Amino acid sequence: MKCIQADYDDAAQTFSVQKNAKEEDWVAVCRRFNDDVERICDVSDMNGYTGVYACYDETDTKVYYLVQEDKALFRMKRRHFFDKIGLT
Repeated sequence: MKCIQADYDDAAQTFSVQKNAKEEDWVAVCRRFNDDVERICDVSDMNGYTGVYACYDETDTKVYYLVQEDKALFRMKRRHFFDKIGLT
């Protein structure tokens, strides 16, 4: 799964690819933010990216990422959920 850092325009409520941003591995980004991520919304017409996520650093500052979601992401989310409730 790939992702890219995004900018958020609060006035227009739109997301765009951040200038000079490079594609990254979404799993590595999640680990960098200690899995403190939240899905914000769906996007379309963004070169294959299907969702926007906010990642929170240690000071709760939001960093937005456009993410190309696939089946592996949904399996990973389900596995992480079951880990948290102790069913794995």
